[in-house]
Amino acid sequence: MTRAAVEEALRRIGEGADRDIDLAGTALLCAAHEDETIDLEICNRHLEEIETQMQRAAALDALKCDDDGLDTCCDTLRYVMAEKLGYGGAEQDYDDLRNADLAQVIQRRRGLPVALSILYIHAARALAWRIEGINFPGHFLIRLHGEKRAAILDPFHGGITRSIRDLRQLLKAQSTEKSELKPEHFGALENRQVLLRLQNNIKVRRIQEGDLAGAERALQRMLWLAPGQADLWRESGILNIRLDNLLAARRALTRYLDLAETEQQRQRAARLLQELSHQLH
Repeated sequence: MTRAAVEEALRRIGEGADRDIDLAGTALLCAAHEDETIDLEICNRHLEEIETQMQRAAALDALKCDDDGLDTCCDTLRYVMAEKLGYGGAEQDYDDLRNADLAQVIQRRRGLPVALSILYIHAARALAWRIEGINFPGHFLIRLHGEKRAAILDPFHGGITRSIRDLRQLLKAQSTEKSELKPEHFGALENRQVLLRLQNNIKVRRIQEGDLAGAERALQRMLWLAPGQADLWRESGILNIRLDNLLAARRALTRYLDLAETEQQRQRAARLLQELSHQLH
């Protein structure tokens, strides 16, 4: 699949409804945009294998993801993804860019929390189970729902179920000893937000490596997936200024101005555009 075809597909996804987004399929398109040599057919066959393994495991226990069956559903998801297929956290080379590339994660069976979570979500949704990513800081987690109760799972650590005590310790390990759990840490993330979090990992690592062009590619994918997100356009403008792509920067900052919702954002956009106009002349 050519980079142009991938771009067109990602743009269509960005223009569509969030509920229609195929998380794993879209993450693979992002990987193919970064590397045109990726064999999407092999990757998609693996996604089908995950679905088959889940259906087979669930059929053995006649599973239904209600309150009574929730714990067994968690065990089944953990068994298929961690034990049978061998997925786990990339603890030895956490910052390796391959850990945020879903095609590479499928090949290596190792990845970042958000990349592994996308595959767990794909597995659960194959059985129409209600599952979502949650807005936990620093370490991506997923929540599987029964009828009136839910379980929080950690795909990076073998899909184990996390208690409130576990989450409090995990939060403190990610930040400071004074950090406390807040309601927003348990907010459900839309599909688009999950994909942005995945691409943001790539963007940040590219910037840390000094690869601004690679960071801009990741940011461009984020913009295709979320074209109405103002702050992404501002970031694109600033990054393109650093790359000396001044016309691209002006387009991005003009779009940021169009989308600005607050006076502060409008003033910030106008100031950046004014500074840029001096460079263009």
